[in-house]
Amino acid sequence: MLKGKQKRYLRSQAHHLNPIFQVGKGGVNENMVKQIGEALEARELLKVSILQNCDVDKNTVASEIVKGTRAELVQIIGNMIVLYKESKENKQIKLP
Repeated sequence: MLKGKQKRYLRSQAHHLNPIFQVGKGGVNENMVKQIGEALEARELLKVSILQNCDVDKNTVASEIVKGTRAELVQIIGNMIVLYKESKENKQIKLP
């Protein structure tokens, strides 16, 4: 589990990132979770955008992705989800 200080640090790191995934009308599917998992392994920190036409509540979307990828939810801000997962091979982010 991330501590408050670590979440603050990750939020500051994620501020300038652009979302690389979008959740739309179909909601979250298995393939999307797999791709997000692979992207997390490569980047450790990423944003997922929830589109206006998404039928599913953003908290549900976040929990489905977190459950599927075993990532940490850093924050949900507006229609943006920030996720963090420590990489096994290419660790870049050093948490405080």
